This record gives sequence, C-alpha cells and structure tokens, in this order.
Amino acid sequence: MARDRIVYGEGTLKALDARARRRRLWLGDKMDQPDDWNEAAASGSDGREEKNVSYVVPCSSTFRDDVLALAARRGVNAGTLARAVLLLLPVEVEGWPDPGEPDWEDREAITLKSGPSAGKVWRRKPRLQIRMVAGLEPATIRRALAVALAMDRGDLMLRLESGQRPDADERLGLAEAELARLRRQVEVMAFEPLDHAVCSRADALYILGFPPGAEPSAETARKRYRTLAAIHHPDSGGGDHKRMSQLNAAVRILRGTD
Repeated sequence: MARDRIVYGEGTLKALDARARRRRLWLGDKMDQPDDWNEAAASGSDGREEKNVSYVVPCSSTFRDDVLALAARRGVNAGTLARAVLLLLPVEVEGWPDPGEPDWEDREAITLKSGPSAGKVWRRKPRLQIRMVAGLEPATIRRALAVALAMDRGDLMLRLESGQRPDADERLGLAEAELARLRRQVEVMAFEPLDHAVCSRADALYILGFPPGAEPSAETARKRYRTLAAIHHPDSGGGDHKRMSQLNAAVRILRGTD
C-alpha cells in the first residue's frame, strides 16, 4: 500500500538541489539548520566552503541500474537524487530499510587500465560513484536512493501543501464537525432501550451487549458497564438518561445485587 506523504511536481528535485546549493545546506547530522542560518555558517573555521567528496556506494547491480535509469529520466545524477531526498524526507530516510550491499555472486567485470595489472579483468562489487558533502555513510546514501525509487514507483507519494495552518475558527469548526460525526456513529451503534424496565437476566445481557445465554463474570460485566457508561452518561455530551438508567439496572442484575 502506498504511503501518502507529498505529491511532487515536475522539476521539484532539481529545484530542491538548486536551493541547497544556493544556501549551502549541509546534510546528515548538520542538515536541520534554522531558517535564518546565514551563508557564513556554511564555511569552515578558515573561511573556506565545505567541499563535496566522492563516495563509493556498493549496491546490487539491479539497484544501481534502477537508480541510474531514474536519474536519467529526471535529467539529474544519482547524487542529486540522494541530496534532494535527504533534504525533503530526512525522517523517511532514517527509517527506510537499507537495500544493502550486493551478494557474493553479484559482481561486475572491470578491465584495469593502468599499473602493473593493466589489461587484467577484475571482478568487483557493483557500485555507484556519488559526490556529496562529507560526513555521510554509504548506507545513508543507499537508503535515500531507495526512497527515491519508492517515490518513482508510487510506493511513497508526496503532496505539496501551502504550509499555512488553519486559524482558530477553522480549527474549532473542524473539531465540532468531527464531534458531530462521532456522536452520529455512537447513536447508530448504541443499543435500543427497552420499552419496559430491566427485570430479567436476558434483559440485562441485551443492555450490556452480551449474547443470549452468556455467563459473564461479575468483573467482565463491570468492565462492560464502565465502557458503556462513559458513552451514555448524560454528562458525556452525547449520552442518554434512559440508556444510562437501564445500564445501571442491568449491571445490578448481572452482579447479583438485585
């Protein structure tokens, strides 16, 4: 089942990456900066800006091919995908399963081009070469790319909203509407009061919602009474005096006090 989060429009990933470059946002442990974080904070103590580093991210060949295909369709590179997801969905990335490294049979053949072994074929783990800010773990980058693939498949949807909170009157209106809905549900599910006094065990079982012939213990009857009393007590706001009176009579019968 798809997890509903935000539906992104065309070019959102590029826009997020451009915004990150403009503001020189860091990723990983330093990603959550206040809105007034200034340009100087992106520089080191000697005034130089933080530089991207190259990561080798081992992954299965299928995962690598899927990531590269998605990046090509979006007109970006794999690093841009990972960076945008880390900026937009840090919580999802943290909790997303790591696709992991390739198994021992999943290897790619590389012909060495220099050194004493030039010309020899070397079997190595499939990988992605990605440039991002220093300080990240390869597993974090893999998880971010897995989230990007999930978004592309529709397993994780994002919905862009204005970000404006409803005002107090609107929130009150929504709360009152929800309360009215819950009251209607309670009314539909509530037992129909008897048109006579509760005077038999069968009547008591009906009022407390037990099937005919049931033998609930006194403790079970008491717990059921408390649950229903919280709903039907006249002071609850949606209660009913007649139902509450019959609940009182029913629990006395089942507890053997009448």
